[in-house]
Amino acid sequence: MKKQTDILVLTIAQLKKLFCRQFPALADLAKESGTIEKFRENLENYIARHPHHDSNAASALRRLIKSDGTSVHELSTEKDLEIRTITLLWKWLRGTLNGAPGDAINTDFILELYHQFELLEKPEVLKPTETKVINWMRKWKSGLSPRLVHIREENKERIIRILMAKIENKHSGKYVFPEGSTYMAKFSMVEKWWNDYHFQLAMAARNPSDVNLLLNNSLSEETMTLLKEARRKGIPTFATPYYLSLLDVSNQAFNDLAIRNYVIYSKELVNTFLNIVAWEREDQVEPGTPNAAGWLLPNHNNIHRRYPDVAILIPDSIGRSCGGLCAPCQRMYDFQNQHLNFELEQLKPHVTWNKKLRRLMHYFEKDTQLRDILITGGDALMSQNKTLRNMLDAVYKMALRKKKANNKRPNGKKYAEMQRIRLGSRLLAYLPMRVDDELLDILREFREKASKIGFSQFIIQTHFESPLELTLEAKRAIKKILSTGWTITNQLVFTVAASRRGHTARLRRKLNKLGVICYYTFTVKGFEENYALFAPNCRSIQEREEEKVFGRLAPEQEEALCDLFEKSDNIYKDLKGFMKEHNLPFLATDRNMLNLPAIGKSMTFAMAGITPQGKRILSFDHDRTRMHSPVIDKMDDVYIVENKSVAAYLRQLGEMGENPNDYASIWSYTTGQTEPCFKIFEYPCFDFITTSELTHFRM
Repeated sequence: MKKQTDILVLTIAQLKKLFCRQFPALADLAKESGTIEKFRENLENYIARHPHHDSNAASALRRLIKSDGTSVHELSTEKDLEIRTITLLWKWLRGTLNGAPGDAINTDFILELYHQFELLEKPEVLKPTETKVINWMRKWKSGLSPRLVHIREENKERIIRILMAKIENKHSGKYVFPEGSTYMAKFSMVEKWWNDYHFQLAMAARNPSDVNLLLNNSLSEETMTLLKEARRKGIPTFATPYYLSLLDVSNQAFNDLAIRNYVIYSKELVNTFLNIVAWEREDQVEPGTPNAAGWLLPNHNNIHRRYPDVAILIPDSIGRSCGGLCAPCQRMYDFQNQHLNFELEQLKPHVTWNKKLRRLMHYFEKDTQLRDILITGGDALMSQNKTLRNMLDAVYKMALRKKKANNKRPNGKKYAEMQRIRLGSRLLAYLPMRVDDELLDILREFREKASKIGFSQFIIQTHFESPLELTLEAKRAIKKILSTGWTITNQLVFTVAASRRGHTARLRRKLNKLGVICYYTFTVKGFEENYALFAPNCRSIQEREEEKVFGRLAPEQEEALCDLFEKSDNIYKDLKGFMKEHNLPFLATDRNMLNLPAIGKSMTFAMAGITPQGKRILSFDHDRTRMHSPVIDKMDDVYIVENKSVAAYLRQLGEMGENPNDYASIWSYTTGQTEPCFKIFEYPCFDFITTSELTHFRM
């Protein structure tokens, strides 16, 4: 097999020579076939006679043949697309491409087909050993390593001195120095304020110059020009001093790309801004009109919903904002209309919010299937403690009313009762000092009373993207939350930087050792704006089958882990003990997923075609392991064109310092199957029979 580093740089002419040399029979077949129909037929026969006709590679090629010449509806763009993979191959081999727009193939198109035919010849895929995976994991440093703790302490001290000057120049506001304060006294005051999340928010960098200043003026002229253009177009900047202290200002102490790409925008995002199209169209709703999944919602901005059993609640509060702005955020679409801004004072709840909250609770109370509410935003923990307490209290009272009303309903007609509450937050990574004593009291009190009326799952659903975000501050925040009896689960976005060999596995390991379990690993969603961050779905499958596999639990281990979570008084300690007892490098509890527009999470797909630019056309089915609305259940497969080609992705990895040869098996992953939900994340069974009726739904 030719090395990736050699083949990725070949020209079309060089690829033609290579292709014809490696697969002379195919070249002859194309020349002998006078029509595309005949070529498809001959190619089918060629595969049928091949020694490896029953291989995965043969199946992948048959799908390409079957789809050729068909027209499909591409879901993300809502446009019809003709699949011409085999047609273009035939024309290219015959030398009859005429330069028309539809015939303008590039090297990545040829590279994809070259590898598929190569896999037919050599179908065996060599997978890395556990030792190899562990060596890859060791490349990625944790924010808890003594060396990084020291570097970040230096960053913190440097930033504190900058903030001192800022406060001295401002001469007003909440944070001021008493007249006559010495330098050391001022330093001590800012050092104390540093651990106050209000201070971090007040001192957040809101423009490119401030970001660069807090990064010790380490950003290149090119990067600054890009960030200034982003600001001119209206893309917000919001990064706390704490989070900026996590980045490497020397660009050589440690590899921080996975988190740096969250702060520094790509040229594709900047160029596309103001023309970004919404990915999750089910979030675009009008009262009285069903959303894309068929759900009727009380208003257009407080409740989002795809599934019968779960709904997202977004408050009219500071919870609509975040502790930092993530570059891959799906809400970039909303920022174009200046929604979800970072003017925190403007986002404080008005008196009308409590009235609206009651109406929203009424909606939940009258829903037949709902048993899981995710409070998010923005970020649930950006809400002030008083606001959060009120929301949780409203949820509790609603759940109690729902439970009491069920006593009057016969078996088979009863409504689903509330079982799970989740708070979606990235603040454990962005702003861990947010976890104060009052918040802990709120969590503890809610769990205590809600447990008595049927709630059994209390979850902080957080987002650590890199082991670099696991700092001493984050560790303390995690331990405090776990002490309340709430579970912490993690989901990450599988960006290019996060997709590097061993990176996600390392994050799983470090999170598990802190008592956190992983919930989802998400393929980057969106369009051209997220081109720089997108890793193809085949890499997600490759990571699942070649790296995550070493943390997979046997059924009896899964049962034991569920039992541990149910009974443990110290999950931080017990989870580490469980991993050691079962000799597991980490726990593979997360599911690799793509959020399909309007449909929901799935990783059940098959490659149906290749665009002239080499991008895979994937045919997706929705996740049939969970409940969906009848609208989704009645849908056929949907088609998505990936953001970038596999070849472009491998080149990008090479530019990051990775060896593309380490990823050579990626081409073989042309199908995916949605993993079953890990047992610990399943809903408990009711001790009664619920109704099959759907409320708040219209086909």
